Amino acid sequence: MQDFLDKIICGDCIEVLGKTKEPFADLIFADPPFNIGYKYDKYYDKVKKKNYIAWTKQWISSCTKVLKPHGSFYIAIGDEYAANIKIIADELGLFMRNWIIWHYTFGQQMKNKFARAHTHIFYFVNDKNNFTFNDKAVRIPSDRQLLYNDKRANPAGKMPDDVWNTYSRVCGTFRERTGWHPCQMPENLLKRIISASSNPGDFVLDPFCGSGTTPAAALQLSRRYASIEISQEYVNKANKRLEKLQKTKSAKPPLSIIELSEIKRLSVDMGKPLREITADKKLLKIFANQFALRMNNKKKYSEQEIASAVKDLND
Repeated sequence: MQDFLDKIICGDCIEVLGKTKEPFADLIFADPPFNIGYKYDKYYDKVKKKNYIAWTKQWISSCTKVLKPHGSFYIAIGDEYAANIKIIADELGLFMRNWIIWHYTFGQQMKNKFARAHTHIFYFVNDKNNFTFNDKAVRIPSDRQLLYNDKRANPAGKMPDDVWNTYSRVCGTFRERTGWHPCQMPENLLKRIISASSNPGDFVLDPFCGSGTTPAAALQLSRRYASIEISQEYVNKANKRLEKLQKTKSAKPPLSIIELSEIKRLSVDMGKPLREITADKKLLKIFANQFALRMNNKKKYSEQEIASAVKDLND
């Protein structure tokens, strides 16, 4: 396990994981090539269907073997092979907890069919009775709280639906965009998954590192990470991304990097910019309460403290 700890390893995930002798991952997130014709640095994403399905079963099997008994396994995939993923997971003994639809904006435009604006995210566990799920870390204020002043509202907020429509694709003009990888996942989407299905100090594995979003999110949430990537160029650039984050993480503002990260994520999850939240006393109170529940660290956060912390944050 030490060979993987907090590293991005250059290699084929099937070969690399095949050398491990015992399960080490508390959480796995995989965003494999979709077999739709993308040209990556070291891989052309278009092979015969039967070969792609056989390869898919190989890498899922390799990941399942290193997943701890209580572990969770998320897989992002397009329409073409979503059904195959479910069948393979069933064959390997994984249990599906959710079939999530990530509905993003800026869908790919088409000339002769409806524009595609979603990706499937499967949420599996090894043991349907023994797994990590931190509901407080992902709850959001309900409309009963935000709009209707309904006394029946749960003060802890509500669970998000299984259709995630608050996370846009990372487009070319976005500040988050690395600019060197064609398929970059949004950090806040990964933070939702990591926050819900792992605990601080847990080991998060990504067998297809790509732009480095999974280790970047894990680092910000105080998780350990291991990632595998077949392109040495992508490995080098992802490591630079992490080095930049490490410098930010070492700074000590009034609130920690984890707290600031969670403030941003909660704002996105609520669909409200920070400036709107801090300008509305009622909204700020709800936000501060939800934030404290998410942090779940027995620390109290005043509205003034939250407003002060976000003053210099860019929405």
